[in-house]
Amino acid sequence: MKTEQNLPTNERRKFFLTIARATGLAILGGLTWSAYVDEVKASSLILRPPGALKEENFLATCIKCGMCVEACPFDTLKLARPGDNKPLGTPFFIPREIPCYMCTDIPCVPVCPTDALNIKSVQNENAKLDISKAQMGVAVIDDNSCIAFWGIQCDACYRACPLLGEAISIEYSKNERTGKHAFLKPVVHADTCTGCGLCEKACVTQKAAIFVLPRNIALGKVGDHYVQGWNKEDQKRVENALGETTKTKISKDSAVDSLNNSKDMEDLLK
Repeated sequence: MKTEQNLPTNERRKFFLTIARATGLAILGGLTWSAYVDEVKASSLILRPPGALKEENFLATCIKCGMCVEACPFDTLKLARPGDNKPLGTPFFIPREIPCYMCTDIPCVPVCPTDALNIKSVQNENAKLDISKAQMGVAVIDDNSCIAFWGIQCDACYRACPLLGEAISIEYSKNERTGKHAFLKPVVHADTCTGCGLCEKACVTQKAAIFVLPRNIALGKVGDHYVQGWNKEDQKRVENALGETTKTKISKDSAVDSLNNSKDMEDLLK
């Protein structure tokens, strides 16, 4: 049996070179995997194509084939590359660069071979494609940098919105500073906004004062504790909710006594 000690000089050199190559490949693989993990961690603000499943399910279902990217007629969609800080090979778009132009035939969705882009989520009650059903994200307004909130007349985002007057409306109010002018403030209606980003693209400020975020980032969640009693649809949201009563040590005291008793307040904070 040959060992490193009794190998000829040439074979010994090859032996060490093989070890070095294997070690280098292992290190390179580790660095690549580390970079991939970092990119995945940095993906919480990513915007997906219409019909995309929830992010966790999308990543488990998308095979990174790029067919949705090829189908997009406006080059809106792109595949994540190293350095994009997004899961490699997955489709996304940046509205400020190229927004979604709300194609009525939604060509990027039907071509998906794995249903990572769920066609049913962008169909109406008649099973016809309806881009207004898309929930790519939701537009958010920074009223500190939106010039309409300064009193300068601007309705660029409102005019750019493909769901004119529905996803974004204009709220009129008196400008108390001048006494004779009106504010024309844009208001986003989250239940209608598709997150296409046409408003963000159209925004006239240096950095867009209206921008699209993923819905799970931009929107809060009420939970089952509060219900719009006047809204029958909202009643359905909590029809299967379970009641729960929470008791604390201060429940035996009146509210005023509890507030005046530092010991009770300490118990409440525990």
